[in-house]
Amino acid sequence: MDNKNMIRKRITFYGWVQGVGFRYRAYHAADSIGVTGWVKNKFDGSVLMEIQGTEKQIDNVILAIERGTYIRIENMDCRTIPLEENERGFRIR
Repeated sequence: MDNKNMIRKRITFYGWVQGVGFRYRAYHAADSIGVTGWVKNKFDGSVLMEIQGTEKQIDNVILAIERGTYIRIENMDCRTIPLEENERGFRIR
């Protein structure tokens, strides 16, 4: 993939995001769109994701997650972080 358009974001999702299939939907969306990174539940009830791809790919993954039944993202804390070179695939942690 062309690195010059690649970005990596660290996103914390708040709302109805645990116990509703959020991580599995994120995994399948990321896998089908071709981004890399990981997603995990946090102890405070939020979900943390690091995702790497183009801005459009990342937006498409988030849109796919939001379409999930029972999932309701009320807020997102998002920041751009350095790329992870040689990362392969998307994982659930």
